[in-house]
Amino acid sequence: MPPLLPCVETLSLVDHHCHSVVDGDLDRSEFESLLTEAEAPGPLGGTLFDSAIGFAVRRWCAPVLDLPPHASPEDYLARRADLGAAEVNRRFLQAAGAEALCLDTGFAPGAVLPLAEMGALAGATAHEIVRLEQVAEEVAAVGPGAAGFAEAFRERLRERTASAVGLKSIAAYRVGLALPGERPGDAEVTAAAGRWLASIEAGAAPRLADPTLQSFLVWCGVDRGLPIQFHVGYGDADVDLHRCDPLLLTDLIRAVEPTGTPIMLLHNYPFHRHAGYLAQVFPHVFVDVGLATHNVGHRAPALIAETLELAPYGKFLFSSDAFGLAELYHLGSLLFRQGLSDHLRTGLDDGVWTEEDAARIARLAGGENARRVYGLEQR
Repeated sequence: MPPLLPCVETLSLVDHHCHSVVDGDLDRSEFESLLTEAEAPGPLGGTLFDSAIGFAVRRWCAPVLDLPPHASPEDYLARRADLGAAEVNRRFLQAAGAEALCLDTGFAPGAVLPLAEMGALAGATAHEIVRLEQVAEEVAAVGPGAAGFAEAFRERLRERTASAVGLKSIAAYRVGLALPGERPGDAEVTAAAGRWLASIEAGAAPRLADPTLQSFLVWCGVDRGLPIQFHVGYGDADVDLHRCDPLLLTDLIRAVEPTGTPIMLLHNYPFHRHAGYLAQVFPHVFVDVGLATHNVGHRAPALIAETLELAPYGKFLFSSDAFGLAELYHLGSLLFRQGLSDHLRTGLDDGVWTEEDAARIARLAGGENARRVYGLEQR
């Protein structure tokens, strides 16, 4: 890869969407399971080290562990085990070079580090993103009854977001993104809550997957006025990808626009051009390429360039969407820097912008956009 432009290399990033990392040592199968969005990498497919992200780990993560680039998977995992989880996490979180983390605390299947410890290890300020579905499931566990669900949710959301900087919706995983533009009425919410709570009482898992309730959660988030992140596109096998195109959110985006509540479209691959369009035509819509960046490995520069064909530079944010492996923080940062630098260098070579313009664009994407949208300077 070509050297980074100085204005990109020195950026102190704001990671506007990320998760915690595991705090214990991992064997090979556990490590590889965190390299993929699949529930488990099956033996018929071979090893995840034979993929774009696997080669990225060997090339770019090995030196952080004092190994040569392209170290074998066996040597890499042995060195990782020798150092131990605490040191591995510290090295990669520090290497990412983020000054602030906006951490989604709603996904923690296992032993992961708490918010404050993540910030301390990264040398960054850590802010919380509250997942709407998690709050609803907390409320359901208390048993408010169908008639009391809506108000109980609003009250719990106010409590949970007292110091949060944003909200997150995983409607894409639960019902798809074709959410209506209309706010559901009280009777509709009560009826839907009744069906959901009854299913829980009958022994079903408290997994909220009702379109009316998903819409209700989002509108409660709009009322809070905090930026609302939406998972879009690429994810694990629990999503139906054809229902995760951000264009399906158009009615909702249009309805939310008068409120001014920012809509943050996360990841977006393979719909990143669609997301760029929405960011261009709606003033309150913002985009990143999130977890796709490290998953496509050396193709990250092409992904970033395609997203920026339409997305205004004031609407594009950095996100690692790292989860589980601290390596993903480092890869997300490194590949984002490389992609942004390549894009800016091409513009400089073609006379599209000046060096001063390029430096300003780098600052916007690297952190200024996130600080403005999430109000981080006031935190």
